[in-house]
Amino acid sequence: MKKNLFIFLAIIGMTSLFTACEKDGELVTMSSNPVAPALTTVPDLTLQRSNGTQVLQFAGTRVDPGFQASATYFLEACAAGTNFADPVTVWSGIFPESMKITVSDLNGILLKKFPADAATNLDFRLRAVLVVDAGTGAPGSGANPFSYASPATSATATLYGLPRLDLIGSGMDQKIESALGDGKYTGLVKFNLANPYTLSDPDAGITYGATGGTLTVDGAAIAPPASGWYRLNVDVNALTYETSAYEIGLVGSATPNGWDSPDTKMDYNPAAGTWSITIDLVAGDIKFRLNDGWAWNLGYNKNNTGNLNDLFHDGDNIAVTAGNYTITLTITQPNGPTEAGSCTIVKNN
Repeated sequence: MKKNLFIFLAIIGMTSLFTACEKDGELVTMSSNPVAPALTTVPDLTLQRSNGTQVLQFAGTRVDPGFQASATYFLEACAAGTNFADPVTVWSGIFPESMKITVSDLNGILLKKFPADAATNLDFRLRAVLVVDAGTGAPGSGANPFSYASPATSATATLYGLPRLDLIGSGMDQKIESALGDGKYTGLVKFNLANPYTLSDPDAGITYGATGGTLTVDGAAIAPPASGWYRLNVDVNALTYETSAYEIGLVGSATPNGWDSPDTKMDYNPAAGTWSITIDLVAGDIKFRLNDGWAWNLGYNKNNTGNLNDLFHDGDNIAVTAGNYTITLTITQPNGPTEAGSCTIVKNN
């Protein structure tokens, strides 16, 4: 009787062990017919400068691959009928149920590809990028993620042109803009220490210089603080201006200076809104950072490693082999500590 009791208890113990192992190593099975996300709400896109601070809300549903999964979502727009051959990313994040963006931010994003003061037919879609197992190179891994997109939703967008100040004498055609038309202008500009500049309002026919750090009409040319890319903020109502360095650079063991400063600086394309560089790299790692510091830096999203379309604050290093590369960075969220972006890395030889 005692022997039978021991056998019975042993069977119970083994059954419990197998059950626990099954729970710990539960198989994840993808549906043979996963449900793509859907874009359910597109707001009125008749954009007006006077409503620049108004918050617009797009809404969508989540992807359903047949198991519980996290995904990064991208709200994209393209010219109607072009099948998203050259889309612009309007929003990215992890909560597609409520995708919020201000009128002025949306207007600025769409102006990079579509004309101002005109009605343009656009297609929108919600795309989900899903990584199941990073690092293996297999389908669903970080280097080869699953991507599911909603059907296109058509809408007509009317964008407004932005009031601007032209930099005269800076050595190249460049401007800063006022998103709200309220006399406050901002933009990224490239200074040359040898080229003092003035600010011209082409609509009002007014030129601003500076005297003693204060803007004055028809004042003396403004001396740049140094050569390089800067953010220039101007308030013509208060007659003030300020500059702050804004240099995106490459850092890492693959770059000429390794992990030390100064970083290898990239160049900005205002029309495209991208940073780019062509550079010789050795085998190693790279990341992007602002002004040679770690407070603002981009690498692989730690939850989506391997996907260059999903770069995130303080992310993982990006590995490269030796060669000559053209690297282009698009910053989709400029504000830290949640800065985000995407990049392309093209090996030339």
